[in-house]
Amino acid sequence: MTRIAVGCDHRGFALKELIVPFLRKAGHSYQDFGCYNADPVDYPDIARKVGEAVASGNFDFGILICSTGIGMCIAANKIKGVRAALCHNVFAAQRARQHNDANILCLGGEDVDTKSALEIVKTFLTTDFEGGRHARRVNKIRALEGHPTKSSPTS
Repeated sequence: MTRIAVGCDHRGFALKELIVPFLRKAGHSYQDFGCYNADPVDYPDIARKVGEAVASGNFDFGILICSTGIGMCIAANKIKGVRAALCHNVFAAQRARQHNDANILCLGGEDVDTKSALEIVKTFLTTDFEGGRHARRVNKIRALEGHPTKSSPTS
């Protein structure tokens, strides 16, 4: 069972409320880190909670939603160990996982329609990291954060 940390700001609340039942129905385990209504909140606070939860290893993936997804993505990527990707379509979600081993999906609650958002989530959660030459590149990202790099094939 995949463990997912979910969070949004007030502008992403409506989309989060559609994604959570989708996660439940797909059999994923999740924790909602807020927000819990449409009252204004500061997205960096939510991005931090979800980012730290994923970086700690307590969750396999995170999903963050704000109006465009941009603010959440910027904030989450400040946390060591997070590779957040803003995805507007299925192709981007697939590549984020295959090539970048992204561990947090960022979505724009006012930027993608519900059907597309659910397909993006499904793709992100079911696509595996390809490793190989991509592992070498992800290790270089990790090195930028001060992580020790893992040896990987240079294919």
